[in-house]
Amino acid sequence: EHTVLHLVKLRASVLNGGAFCVDMHSRDALAAGGSSRRLFAVAAWHEAPFFDERERAALALTDALTRLGDHGVPDEVWDAAARVWSEKEVADLVVAIATINVWNRIVAATRLQPPVQE
Repeated sequence: EHTVLHLVKLRASVLNGGAFCVDMHSRDALAAGGSSRRLFAVAAWHEAPFFDERERAALALTDALTRLGDHGVPDEVWDAAARVWSEKEVADLVVAIATINVWNRIVAATRLQPPVQE
């Protein structure tokens, strides 16, 4: 789902502190019809009432994979995703989350900045 993909990309970029990627993914989401209110709320998605169960599971998985600790993804996060997404969809989410995290790191390493003008 493109809407969820935009949310995942934006959330990982927020967690990684990448201005270039936050700017790019928020603008892409807005251009695709995303709500600015929901996009702003990605930073505090746990408390925001704007996300459905599938989106929340994807955002939780994004948080867990982006902040991957010594014990990997917590079972409750994985189980929540598996309850609302098919096996293929969870696999697609994992690949999307991993990919945006790689891009965030490339941008951080190269110190790429967002354009000042739109």
